[in-house]
Amino acid sequence: MNRVTELLNIKYPVLEGGMAWVGTAKLAAAVSEAGGLGTIGAGSMTPDILKESIKTIKTLTDKTFAVNIILVNPYADQLVEIVKEENVPVVIFGAGNPGKYIPQLKEKNIKVLAVVSSENLAKRLEKTGVDAIIGEGMECGGHIGDVSTMVLIPKLVDVLNIPVIAAGGIADLRGARAALALGAEGIQMGTRFVATHECEAHENYKKLILKAGIRDAIVTGASIGHPARVIKTKFAKKIKQLEVASPEEAEEMLVGSLRKAFMDGDLENGSFMAGQSAGLINEIKSVKEIVEEFGEELKKYFER
Repeated sequence: MNRVTELLNIKYPVLEGGMAWVGTAKLAAAVSEAGGLGTIGAGSMTPDILKESIKTIKTLTDKTFAVNIILVNPYADQLVEIVKEENVPVVIFGAGNPGKYIPQLKEKNIKVLAVVSSENLAKRLEKTGVDAIIGEGMECGGHIGDVSTMVLIPKLVDVLNIPVIAAGGIADLRGARAALALGAEGIQMGTRFVATHECEAHENYKKLILKAGIRDAIVTGASIGHPARVIKTKFAKKIKQLEVASPEEAEEMLVGSLRKAFMDGDLENGSFMAGQSAGLINEIKSVKEIVEEFGEELKKYFER
């Protein structure tokens, strides 16, 4: 259909964001089976857990899938070794410069993508051999940059020759069309895939997304160097207060808070990461419905 589908060997240029905890093998397999690119979120994984997740997804789908590796993960080097050993088709890097890993992955014919929030890193990565760039605007859930999707994507398209995929703030067909109008050749969504039947997040997580307005995804951790967008809860408000009064305590409370949200739906101690697009999501759908709905819309655009 276009450069992204050809590069990744997928039916539709629709990617699942690499969400830590939320991006399980089951959810990723459902996205890939539907024609998009499912992504195992290895952000908080140990090497053993990643290896097990890769084995699981291979039993659920024979379609292309990706592993997302966050470079602040202390096991990043070992996770790269595992994706090489397991011949993972696509690796998506985030939270840093993966330049040192790119040559060894390319030797194994693994496609390499990187999530960026600035044009400077994107230009460096293109020179290093990255196959495509995911430009993620600050509207996104989880760890964020400081430039909006509306500004970031056209800038990346202007300065790069490789395909640009838009992420951040996309949860309906209007957002997808806007991304294409800005020059993107594909879209990546995270929050939209949390609100699906196949997502293994706790029901409280999904309910919070359905209830959220467009101003209910707030940024915590900015003043302590870890800005992340989460759904507004008592816990999130408490973190924002502690960032000023007791930064050390805020950091301690954030440790493990995403796991508590995902596994336990813990409204008192959990960080429910989600983007501003949560305010546009009103129902739980199947992954297949979402991928096909967005995919067919994008297909019309590129085949016209």
